[in-house]
Amino acid sequence: MDLRAGDPARYLGADDIVETNHPGVRALAAELRAAHPSDADFARAAFEWVRDRVQHSIDAQDPRVTLTASEVLDARVGLCYAKSHLLAAVTRAGGVPTGLCYQRLAGESGPVLHGLVAVHLDGRWHRQDPRGNRPGIDARFRLGEERLAFPAGEGDLPEVHVSPSPAVVAALRGTDDVLELCRAGLPAEP
Repeated sequence: MDLRAGDPARYLGADDIVETNHPGVRALAAELRAAHPSDADFARAAFEWVRDRVQHSIDAQDPRVTLTASEVLDARVGLCYAKSHLLAAVTRAGGVPTGLCYQRLAGESGPVLHGLVAVHLDGRWHRQDPRGNRPGIDARFRLGEERLAFPAGEGDLPEVHVSPSPAVVAALRGTDDVLELCRAGLPAEP
């Protein structure tokens, strides 16, 4: 898939969701970077940390709402969007340009957005999906060959965003039960 992105330097900053400068995020990035000095190895370690150590809200049946990188890091749970916010914050804090991407998937009551990231390594963007594995889902960190939680298809949206989708932020800020949000309907457009 041909991704549409701006200058990679734009994907290193922080905002109030992708909290690159949060002390906990910076500490995790420093710990992972110390053990994995190459950019690709660091990005892989950050991906695996978020994928494997932060539970997906639906899999865990955990109704807590997490949105910001620090909330996800503290609670160790979040929807795909929230997990992507944490992964983007950690990789950016470690010096790897990272943007937010979305796929449009068929949901029970219509299309829904699925969140993932794209890292800029070896001169190009590579999408990675930190959703979390379970039977039937086996996302892996890959450069050049995507191994996402859900197959690429016509629902893939090619834009690499610097900041999270306003629709996603509004949906998460507008609920106090993420499982109810999933039942009622996740955003369909970024």
